[in-house]
Amino acid sequence: MSETKIALVTGANKGIGYEVAAGLGALGYRVGVGARDETRREDAVGKLRAAGVDAFGVPLDVTGDRSVTEAVELVERQVGRLDVLVNNAGISGESGPGWVQDPTTLDPDLVRNVVETNVIGVIRVTNAMLPLLRRSASPRIVNVSSSVASLTRQADPNTYVGPVMAAYSPSKSFLNAVTVQYARQFAGTDILINAVCPGLVATDFNGFYGTRTPEQGAATAIRLATLPDGGPTGSFFEDDGVIPW
Repeated sequence: MSETKIALVTGANKGIGYEVAAGLGALGYRVGVGARDETRREDAVGKLRAAGVDAFGVPLDVTGDRSVTEAVELVERQVGRLDVLVNNAGISGESGPGWVQDPTTLDPDLVRNVVETNVIGVIRVTNAMLPLLRRSASPRIVNVSSSVASLTRQADPNTYVGPVMAAYSPSKSFLNAVTVQYARQFAGTDILINAVCPGLVATDFNGFYGTRTPEQGAATAIRLATLPDGGPTGSFFEDDGVIPW
């Protein structure tokens, strides 16, 4: 009998993160539900278990060193290794009318807060979990990004007509750049790492403004989390394929 694979999804108590956890669970993975809020985390674990998923809660604030260290210790005790890490937790930061972050009036502290979660939080969690990932025969890391991170699309008015998000969009571009650096460092190993855009998904993250369901948004992340050996790494994907940087 093959050994059950283990996944950890950050920000998994709701929305896309929850559906990634549910989807991996449906494939037979044991899934750690990483989330800050205890009530929401345990509610999500209960819902997943009721659906037949082998889920367990992982208290996790990606912006806190102690929280991440304790999460590593919990995963170590519970399962002893990781096969998949999905860095889904993220924030958009405050915005003005029309979901706009105007670069000409942007508060630098807002940028720092967004980057702390969306970039530094990913680095913090990834590096802390690496010893557990290295125990896997086929480690996979998925960083949840956004198409607004694409400089190619953002610079072309014919391909991007969405609002200016001068803190959130660059934070995801930064995340993509970091993903490429990890891929370079992991070259020649079994670790595959990619970034993914879930599309415009209707969740409370964007006031339920979107054309896609969380299940649809989770699909490509699940595919990247379950790539076969020799699959792509250091790339940026959406449902239709590779997104230009």
